[in-house]
Amino acid sequence: MTGYEMFWPIIAHVALVYLLYMLLGYRRRQLVQAGKVRRSNYRENRDEPPEGLVVKNCLANQFELPVLFYACCVLLYMTEADNLVAVVLAWIFVALRYLHAFVHVTSNDLRYRSPLFAAGYVALGAMWVWLAVWMVFPNG
Repeated sequence: MTGYEMFWPIIAHVALVYLLYMLLGYRRRQLVQAGKVRRSNYRENRDEPPEGLVVKNCLANQFELPVLFYACCVLLYMTEADNLVAVVLAWIFVALRYLHAFVHVTSNDLRYRSPLFAAGYVALGAMWVWLAVWMVFPNG
């Protein structure tokens, strides 16, 4: 490992955040143009129509559990525990965040969204367990 592999999943997640901001702006612009909402409603942060609200909520989700993901990635790197196991778990977490976000902003069906969230939760938990085990047994 070159030492930078741990940061690519972080960059991929940041890309998801930017995509969601672009989608939110696009949907809000459509709602304003369709006359469903006034632009001033967004200044006051009120009366968000469902088309925008699901994206706004999905975006808020990217600053909850992923904060623990960022911290874990940095700690894995700092402790030199950022090996293949850690990197694979990080990519699994990010892939699940993309799938979760896709379901969230399309059908928002909890039958699919909840298991995707739970799987990401478990993958992230495994990253933290890997970090703890590595710190207890640093040389294998």
